[in-house]
Amino acid sequence: MSYRVAVVGATGAVGTVMRAKLRERRFPASAIVPFASERSAGRELDGETVRALSDESIQGFDLAIFSAGGATSGEWAPRFVEAGAVVVDNSSKWRRDPEVPLVVAEVNPDALERHKGLIANPNCSTMQLMVALKPIHDAAGIARLNVSTYQSVSGTGVKAVKELEAQTRAALDGRPLPEPTVYPHPIAFNVLGGAGNFAEGDDHTDEERKMMFETRKILGDDELAIAVTCARVPVRNSHSESVSLETREDLSVDEARALLARMPGLELVDDPSRHAYPTALAAAGRDEVLVGRLRRDPTHPRGLQLWVVSDNLLKGAATNAIQIAEVLHERGLIKVPAAA
Repeated sequence: MSYRVAVVGATGAVGTVMRAKLRERRFPASAIVPFASERSAGRELDGETVRALSDESIQGFDLAIFSAGGATSGEWAPRFVEAGAVVVDNSSKWRRDPEVPLVVAEVNPDALERHKGLIANPNCSTMQLMVALKPIHDAAGIARLNVSTYQSVSGTGVKAVKELEAQTRAALDGRPLPEPTVYPHPIAFNVLGGAGNFAEGDDHTDEERKMMFETRKILGDDELAIAVTCARVPVRNSHSESVSLETREDLSVDEARALLARMPGLELVDDPSRHAYPTALAAAGRDEVLVGRLRRDPTHPRGLQLWVVSDNLLKGAATNAIQIAEVLHERGLIKVPAAA
């Protein structure tokens, strides 16, 4: 069995990695067809001509993987489904829809069984957190969760990476920093205490709201108390997270360590005697979620603390989308239900 696969947003940062991961992981595709904006249409990528989206150009696909923003997904994902393709979408457009499964491949793959043609990929910060929390939640439950993120600029896109590089060069050369255009403040040699955007009247950013909602949906736990602060740091790739949690039942540090060591897609890097813990540079270019600094929270008898790092372009976006496609293939689910 092989599939005709569309990659929508194929020339962007995540779309580029999605195309590479489909080849690297040997997904059974007879064709991988790139879709992008009108200005990119006609270019050649990987031996295929880039297409613009139209009712005619989207016909004949089995699977469509989107990384093109919420507006494009809102308009075109349903059209791909109507044309017979199963859609895996990386934007935030469909994550809150109760009819759309929100899936981390190692955490809740069974949710794919009820898909109606459309599947949502979680936010990158939520994604890596779920891989670390799933075994703990299954074993002892989580009553309360407090997360602070340190998010890289590639999570915002290519323009943000270029802004960081230009400001850094200026600072090192002793020149005035170029005016920021992507972020509200300079990002070079700085930390921005509000990653994301503030909706009118809201004191939390959209990044923080996403993590709160998505964590509850993926873990299937509406009672989970969660507080999140998202910060942006001058790092190209990989998001880092400081996590404090309180379990519902007793769970020792050693028991938690054993659970994490067995979790698929996770690597435990935790040896304080050697200063061994995950770093953004160590995680960059890897599909695994790295976890370390596992210890008892001294303020609560059932409290645990840990440090979670992952490449936001890989497991946080492209890799998970391809893993979802792999599960769909393995379970024979690359087909749109008739009811859709």
